[in-house]
Amino acid sequence: MRDGYVDMPVRRLRQPGDKPFGDDLPSQVPLFDGALRLSVNAFAVDDGHEVTLIDTGSSNAWHPTMGLLPQAPSEAKIAVDRIRTVALTHTHLDHIQGLILPGGGDGFPLLSRLLVPRPELDMFRSEARLSRFHDQALPLDPGRHLSANIEAIAAPGHEIGHTCFRVTSSGETVLAWGDLVHVPSLQFDRPEVAWEFDADQEQARATRLRILALAADNAWCVAGAHLDSPGVGRVSRSGTAFRFEPL
Repeated sequence: MRDGYVDMPVRRLRQPGDKPFGDDLPSQVPLFDGALRLSVNAFAVDDGHEVTLIDTGSSNAWHPTMGLLPQAPSEAKIAVDRIRTVALTHTHLDHIQGLILPGGGDGFPLLSRLLVPRPELDMFRSEARLSRFHDQALPLDPGRHLSANIEAIAAPGHEIGHTCFRVTSSGETVLAWGDLVHVPSLQFDRPEVAWEFDADQEQARATRLRILALAADNAWCVAGAHLDSPGVGRVSRSGTAFRFEPL
């Protein structure tokens, strides 16, 4: 589900030791007017009865190039009133603010279940703009099955409660992994590269390596919030690094 894109300075990328990139940025990383361009994606899981939405986009809370998610259900031919569960990978604003439309209305009028990683509940409830959802938010723990087909998996590092969602159906798996990778042109080849906004860069690196190996070794599809739109593909090993093949 497309929310748009955001352009970020190259210095957001961090080498081990919290060293930002400068002139040493690898040539394979595309720049737009000198900036990194990150897609912003959310993902809808339709089981034929109702729809679970993983992350919600940014609404009008950040850059004007974002906030397109309200158009996405019609693009995907999904009636918005079928979205009954929203599950958040973490509580950064480009993942949670889409609960409220730019005009102030509810993004998902028939929402009945809002799941927030337990370690980040207080962070979510500190968002004044989302006050109407504070009491509705329920804690989400790793290992919980949201349904017969969706399981929460711990992936801390980018944020304290950062969570992936493993979705299985007919013998196939897709892993919606939130912000595991921000710059796909670089971080598959060099997974040690972190992001300035990672709450714990070392933990984020370790988690990225673990999840990349899990996806590659099990031939899972992956769905990433900042992989180039539409943000879905497969991971394979490439020597000591990894390779991403978009669908």
